Amino acid sequence: MTDTETQGQPGKAADTRKDGIPLGRIAGIPVVLAYSWFIIGAFTVIVYGPVLQRNNPDLGVAAFFVAFAYAVLLLISVLVHELAHALTAKIFHWPTEKIVLNLWGGHTQFESFTASPGRSVLVALAGPAANFVLAAGGWVLLTSGNLSGVAGILANIFVWANLLIGIFNVLPGLPLDGGRLVESAVWKATGSQEKGTVAAGWAGRIIVIALVVWFVALPLLGGERPDISLMLITVLVGSFLWMGATASIQQARLRGRLHLVDARALAEPAVGLPETATVAQLQDLARDSAPGAAPAVVLCAQDGRPVAVVDAGAVATVPPAAAATTPLTAVSYALGVGAYVPEWSKGQELIEYLAQLDGQEYAVVNGDGTVTGLLRQSTVLDAITGKNPRGRGRIYGRNG
Repeated sequence: MTDTETQGQPGKAADTRKDGIPLGRIAGIPVVLAYSWFIIGAFTVIVYGPVLQRNNPDLGVAAFFVAFAYAVLLLISVLVHELAHALTAKIFHWPTEKIVLNLWGGHTQFESFTASPGRSVLVALAGPAANFVLAAGGWVLLTSGNLSGVAGILANIFVWANLLIGIFNVLPGLPLDGGRLVESAVWKATGSQEKGTVAAGWAGRIIVIALVVWFVALPLLGGERPDISLMLITVLVGSFLWMGATASIQQARLRGRLHLVDARALAEPAVGLPETATVAQLQDLARDSAPGAAPAVVLCAQDGRPVAVVDAGAVATVPPAAAATTPLTAVSYALGVGAYVPEWSKGQELIEYLAQLDGQEYAVVNGDGTVTGLLRQSTVLDAITGKNPRGRGRIYGRNG
């Protein structure tokens, strides 16, 4: 029952349909049943159905329907778990984008919010707490209601399923909810959420190793007959947890580099020219520039909006005799709509804004709306990933 914290993007309704089958809204929160859930539903029927049939011969074929009912009860338990996350987050005004129920259980996807160690723990532990409450309720019903037959079987399954979901999720490692305890403890001690997330991610990896050793390695080394179903479940769950822990570590390291994403610092020098300018005017500008320091050129519409970037290769093909009559619009390529950012933009805000724009280049403007630079998507990615900056060739050359 993992939680992803991402910035919501336009077209949420389309994204929700892509995720799976919309089940409606609960407390205003969209709930989606991912198509992958049917895999775990079928797996439950195939594996648990024969066990029920063997232990309860009177059920016959109905044992497989009971097994499917078990899968549905498990789905409901996961939904309550995720709702507990989302409703607790609402207390702190963290906007929830959606809840997705899938092969691995489910996750609650949040939009942007400002977290703190204490709030993060409360939101994380609300999920397992809800499962413990469900397990207690099921136990009361089971012990006081004198249930028997199918009702008794399902009530018993419901109690154990919620106990297992609750206990499993409080294990202290990401992507499990208990990992937020480790994250918050390190975060509180160091003042760095990124260090906390990395520590919790490594704790999650240790949990995977412990699960594999306990359920796979030790039985095999002890000469026991392997339980294929248990081994398969351990490997699948372990793989999921390992991938989630690794993703958490990578995301934390990327967050730790967000301070390097600065429009003013990452942009190469650029100047703005009106769309009516000609190639000859551009060549005059290049001659006046210091050798090797010619800035990029961004064309601006009459209202001052950056709309295009001059292409060096196209400029070089213009004959000298036609330079004065060839408009720069003929040797440029368009920027995406709205592809310009203030030079003071930085960090997560800048990344989220760029993610909504088309194209791979963005004009950088100052407070007066004057073009001061050209920001490339590749440069931003290099800053986030820590790779060496790629070459930033000039947009136009020195002709004439």
